[in-house]
Amino acid sequence: MKRASRLGFLLSLAGLAGSLLAEEPMKNVAPDISIEQAQRWSEKFRNWHYYPDHVIPSSPEIEGVEGVHMTDVPTIFQLPGDPLYYMSFLGYDGRGYQSFIANSENLVHWRNIRLAMSFGRDGEFDYGGVVIGAYQFEDYNLKTPRLLKKRDGKYHSLYLAFPRQGGYELRPGGQGLAASADGMTWERVKEEPILSVFDEDCQDWEKDCIYLPWLVEHEDLFYNFYNAANGKLEQMGLATSDDLYHWKRYAENPVLSNGQKGTYHQVFCSDAKVFRDEDHWSMFFFGVGQGGAHIMMAYSRDLEHWTIDPEPIYKSGGHPKGLDAQFAHKIAIVWNPINETFYMYYNAVGEKGRGIGLITNKPLEF
Repeated sequence: MKRASRLGFLLSLAGLAGSLLAEEPMKNVAPDISIEQAQRWSEKFRNWHYYPDHVIPSSPEIEGVEGVHMTDVPTIFQLPGDPLYYMSFLGYDGRGYQSFIANSENLVHWRNIRLAMSFGRDGEFDYGGVVIGAYQFEDYNLKTPRLLKKRDGKYHSLYLAFPRQGGYELRPGGQGLAASADGMTWERVKEEPILSVFDEDCQDWEKDCIYLPWLVEHEDLFYNFYNAANGKLEQMGLATSDDLYHWKRYAENPVLSNGQKGTYHQVFCSDAKVFRDEDHWSMFFFGVGQGGAHIMMAYSRDLEHWTIDPEPIYKSGGHPKGLDAQFAHKIAIVWNPINETFYMYYNAVGEKGRGIGLITNKPLEF
């Protein structure tokens, strides 16, 4: 599948999907959070300022690795006692996904790109590629450092996996569990996938492909927010675990559903990033609808019931230099206490290919 075909084809089907969804009742409104309240909470995530170029280009220079021509899915993390920031991201080389890590002192300039996790063994569920980034953090508050947390002496991450090489996201995707002693080099620690379309409790809405996970630890329970597909529609599900190895799907999945005709999440609700924000949980995700892929918000008090703000906090096509003329999605957000600024990294697809862009809620001196 060519690189833009997944979203491009889905956008062409938006009218048909919308006509099917338009008759359904109102969704995505938690009983204790109104849409108006969601919109008020979103205000601080609007009015962004642009870094002029990709911070990780479409074709970065990576020692020992050739042919990467798309980068995607940034995640920021830090290591205890280490002043540097780290970003993991995927690179696509025509065979499939591999995961890489870069470091930065200032959250703007990223260097020392290295391979973090490569293809699995032939015939296994992750042979076609891996995407780490759903890390176990010390704290999930929006403004706290993204410090990795050790469990049983190692750091852990859920990861997206594909079984076949030779194309772009060759279905069916699933999820695995990886661990690392140093946060730099990762390896699979569970031989079977933690979520798969072949699981007995796999539901109809997710029957064709499972995509990216996001991990939250709260009150001795792990939450895995993941997007999955039935045909050309993607929605958001939830699974829980008490040990990272064994997962149970939430009975009321999906927790985020496609919107009605004309909404910005008409075709996709995908790639959750969930953080505690004062007295509620904030979910950054991307929606597909209205001719593009857009960065959106949803809010919850219990991690199960969510209210979507119907207006994106950032729409594709906003960058003045065309970096996201086609799509804006798959974010990572981090708070810099030194200048009291949010840095939001996102997959910016446009006139310079598919790379990782940066927007901030205050202007910076670049």
